[in-house]
Amino acid sequence: MNLSQEDTKLFYKLMWGLQFYVSRQLQVLPKVHSVQEYAALPMPDKMTVRDALWKNPKWIDAYLVSGSDPLSDIEGKIIRSWNRFIADRFQIFRFLKDHTIFIGQQSKVFGVVELNSSLADIFAGQPLPILVETVLLPFNGQIIYDGILRPYNMVFGKGIRSDLNETYMKAKQNGRIITTLEPEATAVLQDKIPEGTNKEWVAITEEIVKATERMRGGPAIQSASLTLLRTSARVTEAALKRVNEEDLWQLTHQTKKALHRLQTVLERMQQ
Repeated sequence: MNLSQEDTKLFYKLMWGLQFYVSRQLQVLPKVHSVQEYAALPMPDKMTVRDALWKNPKWIDAYLVSGSDPLSDIEGKIIRSWNRFIADRFQIFRFLKDHTIFIGQQSKVFGVVELNSSLADIFAGQPLPILVETVLLPFNGQIIYDGILRPYNMVFGKGIRSDLNETYMKAKQNGRIITTLEPEATAVLQDKIPEGTNKEWVAITEEIVKATERMRGGPAIQSASLTLLRTSARVTEAALKRVNEEDLWQLTHQTKKALHRLQTVLERMQQ
């Protein structure tokens, strides 16, 4: 997923203004006299300024205080939020519809929205994961990168790919994919996240649980099968209602015991 053209244009306007200010303060590009000239420079010419900014982020607040450029309240808020930047190496792990998955240090998983270029197109033909060095930034409740990616020419073995996949799957299952770096945006997003549970399914499962409670006894194979059905229904009901993990583990253990009992009955039938 990419930022809209309008938001991408806004991002570069703010970023070039900030970097031009840093360039002037440090006299990195003394022959560049305006933001327009700076914006027109090829990306390699901007690298020294960009790296100086993230090595010393005090320039963010200094720029805002300086009043060098007329900024709206919204624009100032966006730039100020960049104090929460994350400069690091990341594994580009998967391209999804809503964002690209970046896996960083301490197994943190980020959903990063792309700028005007698709990362899948940029790295077309290269096997995932791809190790890159970049800077992640908050932008209106989303996470973007600062427009610069330094890829490393590395190929990862099956073991590392398996570990990264497990890291991603854990984050996905437990709702731990980080999609914003702004605490105030997190609260808003949480209010909008749907429960994800179909209420009709809950009602149906409750009826199944009630029905299976009445289905007991009979020959050994029938009794064992009904016990497995009953415990499985309880696990499903608990999962849909999102009970605490301890209770869910206990119900899962009961289901394993019921399955083992059924397997024992079947083995005895074959003797």
